[in-house]
Amino acid sequence: MDTLAQQLANGIILGSVYALIALGYTMVYGILGLINFAHGEVTMMGAMVAIAVLNALLSSTLALPPLACIGIALAISIPACMLLGMTIERVAYRPLRHAPRLAPLITAIGVSIVLQNVAMMVWGRGYQRFPDLLPNQPLTFLHASLTPTKIAIVVISAVVLACLWLLINRTRLGRAMRASAQDNQVAQLMGVNVNRVIAATFAIGSGLGSLAGFMVAANYGQADPYMGFMLGLKAFSAAVLGGIGNLAGAVIGGLLLGLIESLGAGYLGELTGGVLGSHYQDIFAFLVLVSVLVFKPSGLLGKNTVERA
Repeated sequence: MDTLAQQLANGIILGSVYALIALGYTMVYGILGLINFAHGEVTMMGAMVAIAVLNALLSSTLALPPLACIGIALAISIPACMLLGMTIERVAYRPLRHAPRLAPLITAIGVSIVLQNVAMMVWGRGYQRFPDLLPNQPLTFLHASLTPTKIAIVVISAVVLACLWLLINRTRLGRAMRASAQDNQVAQLMGVNVNRVIAATFAIGSGLGSLAGFMVAANYGQADPYMGFMLGLKAFSAAVLGGIGNLAGAVIGGLLLGLIESLGAGYLGELTGGVLGSHYQDIFAFLVLVSVLVFKPSGLLGKNTVERA
């Protein structure tokens, strides 16, 4: 197989997942100006809940087909994470909405640690294996070897992103979200229920994160309580790369970061004479984050803003 084609395909698959998670960061930041560092752990909870549901279904006497099991798992894990996201907003963030910016930031980190420890208490510290439900026979497409799972990740991500675009630009809720992102106080004076809009934003972002967590678990065949930390950091890097607060920027940033990381993993050994192997690929996500913050703090599609005293 052509190495470049394979790495590009891997990058698009990885970038699709990053884009879904990054949208959760950028939607919340666009309305509240808050970096929800607990979002990675919500993604992890989505994967863990889905695996638990799948294992329960497979151990039962129902004998459901694989696609039905996956559908039921997603129908439970996504609403569960949406409810979790709304609860986090209501309990942890809403009381601090007018507090100094450092307070909700520290709270977000605290919520992240709490969710991680809850997952460890419920499922243990080890890996949770994703059941063998999906076909693993690779298919050749444009000189790249792809399993049906990888193809499904890209297709489902594209469909979900298109639906989100329609929601934001063609629905009443989307108009309310855009109005709240412009100015919360003015939107409230115009009759927009800002609290409801913010709760819906957390719910949608958490649902996207849950779906992304399921995709990661299905792609790698496992999930663990620690997976949300690195996924969250990389998705946050993608959001910053594209311009945090900009939905198109989150998608572009996710895809770019996935491609950079995948190409780095494929060619890093050759470029460094074997000194650095593919297991150093995580360094690219954070090199990109630092570079963007230094040279273009607003991101690729972000707008430069001036803080007012």
